Amino acid sequence: MTRKTRLIWIFQIVRVFLCVLLAQPAAAQCRLALVLALDVSGSVNEAEYAQQVNGLANALNDPDVRALLLWNADAPVALTVFEWSSRNHQYVIQPWVSLDSPAAIDAAIVRIRSHRKVRAGLKTALGTALLFAANMLNEQPECWQHTIDVSGDGRNNIGISPGEAYATGQFENTVVNALVVHIETVVSGAAIVDTPDVLRRYFEQDVIRGPNAFAMVAEGYADYADAMRRKLMRELALPTLGQIDF
Repeated sequence: MTRKTRLIWIFQIVRVFLCVLLAQPAAAQCRLALVLALDVSGSVNEAEYAQQVNGLANALNDPDVRALLLWNADAPVALTVFEWSSRNHQYVIQPWVSLDSPAAIDAAIVRIRSHRKVRAGLKTALGTALLFAANMLNEQPECWQHTIDVSGDGRNNIGISPGEAYATGQFENTVVNALVVHIETVVSGAAIVDTPDVLRRYFEQDVIRGPNAFAMVAEGYADYADAMRRKLMRELALPTLGQIDF
């Protein structure tokens, strides 16, 4: 075989390979899989739950948040939302949805805003909720980054702890952020308060996890919408694999 013939043969092989490669359907792109976990334990009354759900809907509808969500429609954000309380209660409010268009964001907002809580249990099973969120992320292996965004107004008081959940090894390459809601609990006429600094320190030491993970404090559920907006802005603005810059 002459050199010229060999080059033609190699060229034909490469051309066939490229034709086959280009004929394959493009792999799905997703820059971020985001799980939002809402606390509906016994410390959250009906009015506060409404503030939480409406606050999340309002945050997603914020123009700056929407702009970041739609920054790259070719590699959109995948979102799911669930509520949690005791070990036996994790209820999906919004199944996985690709927020790749204004209409998709609008539909998610309507679904979240119209939800009514389905609470089963009054305890705070934070570690169990984190495991549930990790299992949900397994459904989005194509996403470049996995983030769990957990809201809570108290410490884990039943079931496995967050540390025990992390010890299972199910949180590799997963970032866990927290929105810490500071409330005042009254027991037998006496106010029992975890100050914002104390509660935030618990979430920072025991709950958040991964590169650039953070905890943000909301001063009660009336502040939830603004705190969630700021939190989403920070999460969506973090560089992810596959992005160049904003």
